Amino acid sequence: MNNAESITPAAACETAPRPHSFHIPVMGTGFTIDTPVRVARYGISSVISLVDDALIEQIRKVHCQRAGESYEPITDSDDDPRANRITAYLNLVGRIVRQQVQAIQASPFEAGSEITRYYELLPDSSLKQAYAAMLACDDEADKARMQDELRTQIVAGSIDVNIMTKLDRDRYRDGEMLPAEYADAMSALRGFANSTVGGGIVLSAGMNRRLYNYLSEFPDFLPDANGRLGKSIILKVSDYRSAMIQGRFLAKRGLWISEYRIESGLNCGGHAFATKGVLLGPILEEFKDGGEKLATNLHKTYAAALTKAGRDVPAPAEMRITVQCGLSTAAEDKLMRDYYGADGTGWGTPFLLVPDAVCVEPDTLAKLAAAGDDDVSLSEGSPLGVPFWLLNTCESEEGRRRRIADGALGGD
Repeated sequence: MNNAESITPAAACETAPRPHSFHIPVMGTGFTIDTPVRVARYGISSVISLVDDALIEQIRKVHCQRAGESYEPITDSDDDPRANRITAYLNLVGRIVRQQVQAIQASPFEAGSEITRYYELLPDSSLKQAYAAMLACDDEADKARMQDELRTQIVAGSIDVNIMTKLDRDRYRDGEMLPAEYADAMSALRGFANSTVGGGIVLSAGMNRRLYNYLSEFPDFLPDANGRLGKSIILKVSDYRSAMIQGRFLAKRGLWISEYRIESGLNCGGHAFATKGVLLGPILEEFKDGGEKLATNLHKTYAAALTKAGRDVPAPAEMRITVQCGLSTAAEDKLMRDYYGADGTGWGTPFLLVPDAVCVEPDTLAKLAAAGDDDVSLSEGSPLGVPFWLLNTCESEEGRRRRIADGALGGD
């Protein structure tokens, strides 16, 4: 695979805690499309790409059938097909994950059970220590009480989504261009905003002013009376300056960035957007030294915008700094946290080799596992105009070469 509920979305939103401090980033358009169904019940957060709504609709049909739910196709004749497909799929994923968590909570604490697996997968933490204390407890009444408490502590990983902001082509119907809100990125945003999942929207590939302005039209991205956000905004950045510029633009619209996700363009498994001679280490140093200043300055702008709009100003909210791309060992993860003070890390490429977590066909998996330096190259074929790393033996590339040989460029 290449890269209407009866309740209101706001009432159904569940902003998922992040019990684990790592996440699985978005990979292409298909590799992580159903990763939450695979791993969210274990507290692992992951990201679904919203680029391809046709693919999303196909996957919704598959999971409706697996879950025993009725499936009603959302066709191109729908008034808002792209947004409605995304909303319907995310609502389905949210329902499946909730059912999975309930099943874990109901399972017995015994070898091989789902709840045992959940706690055995946890990193060292106070919750892992509580689990160990339960196992060591000899008093049956106390043990049962501790088990009941542990059941309440199980939470799903966040169901996040990704919008590549520059992929925002306008849409047409019957030869007429539709209003701006029907453009690709705009309708994807609406699809997520109208869904019942309460994760984060990961904005990547640079600033899109009309998309950023559109965010403020959805209540879940603005604080409620208790200062709570129904959905969070996660911004991918390549350096500190980009974080400040984009953060200020959004803060002026009363929008808070809950997480800045620093991405190493040099080590990224996808697009290669290397900075001009500045490696990841110095970039992380700048965030380490200036993170508090960034949060303070942006909160002032954020508070002023909310006051001007007549809204209550919440106390300074959490602003996480995380890093992803190029990480593949526990030692590298430890360096990010202990030295640079990262609040979390994103592991992408290693999970491509884990079929329990991602959607990769066996033959593609074998090609990835066997790939050497000569099997990858930088391609100029991205619609973003940024070179990206290509597996020369992947099915799409082999198909492209066949079409060239057949003289069928651009054809099927």
